[in-house]
Amino acid sequence: MTTSAEKLLETTTRELAPDPAANPFVPLVERGEAPRENLARLALEQQWVIPADRRSFDHLAQRADPASAAFFTTLATGEELAARHLTAFARACGVTEDRSRTHVPLAGCQAYPAYVSWLALNAAPADVVLALTANFSAWGGYCGRIAAGLRAHYGFTDESCAFFDFFAAPAPLLDEQATAAVRAGLDTGSLSPDRAHAYGGLLQAYEAMFWTSLG
Repeated sequence: MTTSAEKLLETTTRELAPDPAANPFVPLVERGEAPRENLARLALEQQWVIPADRRSFDHLAQRADPASAAFFTTLATGEELAARHLTAFARACGVTEDRSRTHVPLAGCQAYPAYVSWLALNAAPADVVLALTANFSAWGGYCGRIAAGLRAHYGFTDESCAFFDFFAAPAPLLDEQATAAVRAGLDTGSLSPDRAHAYGGLLQAYEAMFWTSLG
């Protein structure tokens, strides 16, 4: 019995859903209990994550078959837009250009983009599509909750919340491209569900490390 792309995406996302306790940071923002310094640290760490992920997605697009390449190209374009939104969030957190330039990133926060870079160099692109799509489901939910908390408790404007709104918003085109890429991978045998599941599990673990490292 063959597995459809839609079913594989659904089951992988469900199986890799993180434990709610794996992210101690987001509930603090929701309740207005996260210190502003920790919000600033989130902005500073994302200033390292976003450009690293964009380059990884560009590299994956170059290595991939046409279906997966379309997915990664959309991701890379999205990271460019997110970088512009991140500037407004960092400014609202009081992050200056000098602080951005001199910030020493936390190893626990940079483990995630380092692993995405490893995947860009070593993994089959179709496997990465499946792993990332499962991970993005959790990330988008976190961003929606952060945006709500920033507005309710910290007085942040729509402009300063746009970074999180962007990732929290539905992305029907990306969903369609992910499905097409997974379907092509299954049809050609270039996708290994077990390997993609392992990659996705590591992505979730590294993301949990990111949130706990923020303090």
